[in-house]
Amino acid sequence: MESKKESISFFKKYLTLWVFICMIIGILISKFLPIIPIIPNTLNKFEYANVSIPIAILIWLMIYPMMVSVDFKA
Repeated sequence: MESKKESISFFKKYLTLWVFICMIIGILISKFLPIIPIIPNTLNKFEYANVSIPIAILIWLMIYPMMVSVDFKA
């Protein structure tokens, strides 16, 4: 039988680096390129029980791929 070794993709291998780069870019944008004030004010209106709905949706989209790849047979 031939065993196939699964390698980690380039994106997954450096995921921590990508997260830090995105965080730094976000901080720099907010510091040096202030976004039109209407955008955060509009997003702040979408809140339920002190939970930001746009943030909740984005977190769900981030977690969903991990949830569907869980092997329940293990």
